[in-house]
Amino acid sequence: MKKKIAVVIVTFNGENWIKKNLSSLLNSNYPIDIIIVDNASTDETINIIKEFSAIELIQNKSNLGFGKANNIGIDIAIKKGADAIFLLNQDTWIFENTISNLAEVLFENSNFGIVSPMHYSADETTLDENFNTYFNRFNKQEDSESLRSVPFINAAAWLVSKKCFSKTGYFDPIFSHYGEDRNYCERVKFHGFKIGVVKNAAICHDRIVQLNFNKIELQSRYLILNQMINCNNSLFTSIFLGFKSVLGLSKFHYSNQGGLKTISLFFKLLLYYFNLLLNIRMIFKIRMNSIKGINGVLPL
Repeated sequence: MKKKIAVVIVTFNGENWIKKNLSSLLNSNYPIDIIIVDNASTDETINIIKEFSAIELIQNKSNLGFGKANNIGIDIAIKKGADAIFLLNQDTWIFENTISNLAEVLFENSNFGIVSPMHYSADETTLDENFNTYFNRFNKQEDSESLRSVPFINAAAWLVSKKCFSKTGYFDPIFSHYGEDRNYCERVKFHGFKIGVVKNAAICHDRIVQLNFNKIELQSRYLILNQMINCNNSLFTSIFLGFKSVLGLSKFHYSNQGGLKTISLFFKLLLYYFNLLLNIRMIFKIRMNSIKGINGVLPL
């Protein structure tokens, strides 16, 4: 008997992608349940979803962000007996054997908590730009014909075991959008699980990565926060690495962007860092929750 897999998709104004996403899932050769958590879409997303039968739809009254909305879907899936949850972005689609190939690897390798497929762009041929960076940057010593062990992969398509969620917890609700997947990967590693990319499984991710200064600042803040709450390091090491990130991120963006905005970014990040230090009790509590594996267990 095949183990039970639930797919959890968070939607927000996804009318351009959701029909193709759901159609591809319904063509999967592995039986799945589909749970959609909508973050108060204002376009035709809900009407499109309702064209499909046998899909559980949760409609939030407001936009809870990526992590909190996923927590709701994950919690429902586990309570309904899912052995693993496939977290999938709304702007992706899969192939017939994507989930079955992921499941084969995950269920045969209990030391892996997360497995992800190869991420291709919308042309179905070129690797997604960000994924290509993650996939090829890391040491390939733990590489096999079918699986590459990596320290991080973005959460566009994660198959996560129930055991991993039970031990690690869910997404930390301190993150609204950006940063929650990096934080979760660090916690997964702390709790003794590995993260892998399955080479014979694939998705397509229809996105164009665009940076603006507000996004740069927000992502930089979350990178610093991730350093401060990373339970793989001691608190003192994390404090040092947080400050080092302030300097490193400012230098990186100045070398790439230049201008007065990047100079102001340094002072904004420095102020953010000192505010985190002033809230060191909160940082300590988050770190302890990470160690205990209780982050975000209850949907918020």
